[in-house]
Amino acid sequence: MKFLVLSSRNSKEILRDPINLFFGVGFPIILLLLLSAIQLNVPTNLFHINNLSPGIVIFGLSFFSLFSGTLIAKDRASSFMMRLFASPLTSTDFIVGYTFPFVPIAFIQVLITFTSSVFFGFRFNLNTLFALFTVIPTIFLYIGIGLLAGSIFNDKQVGAVCGALLTNISAWLSGVWFDIKLLGKTFENIANFLPFVHAVDASRAAVHGNYSSAFSNLWWVTAYTLVIFIVAILVFKKKMKNI
Repeated sequence: MKFLVLSSRNSKEILRDPINLFFGVGFPIILLLLLSAIQLNVPTNLFHINNLSPGIVIFGLSFFSLFSGTLIAKDRASSFMMRLFASPLTSTDFIVGYTFPFVPIAFIQVLITFTSSVFFGFRFNLNTLFALFTVIPTIFLYIGIGLLAGSIFNDKQVGAVCGALLTNISAWLSGVWFDIKLLGKTFENIANFLPFVHAVDASRAAVHGNYSSAFSNLWWVTAYTLVIFIVAILVFKKKMKNI
């Protein structure tokens, strides 16, 4: 339980940056508002709320890669991390200590997004509760990606990798806005190899009560999450030895 002290400190650091918190929680709601307004003015169900809401929930979590990656990257460049390396914390303790503070914030974002969707016609029911469960691996997935990037790159590089690159990949290859089949077979195969489209499909399947499809996609996301965290721990361990 040594990581709890580090988690407490990181929670305070996160709360000291209310702009990022507001952006993380508020941006998905803005997307809901804009795309729902578009849906009112098009003749087809391009952005039907029951498909749009779970998609935006997943896309909104992509910003936590940027938040977590920036935090650990900045600490790595400071004397604070040097002092921590003198403590009995292991590389696993470090990664877990940077993960836990983001989890409740990400889950709050998910709850707010689903709740806000009700005002646009989304039906909050038992299937939605299952959808909340399916989102949990995706929360850890994006946080883990950020921590891995932050263990390798500096904070400016993390901004490019997790800010520009990852959010665009999540937007275009996850099926949030459109069916990925429209991109052609090559991009469809790439998207199906990555975890993002499976995260969106799992959330949507849960909302529609298709539990078997939700679980089949969820295993794919969970496997990616485990691999990313293992790699992040190994990379951070190597960084500790090199200092």
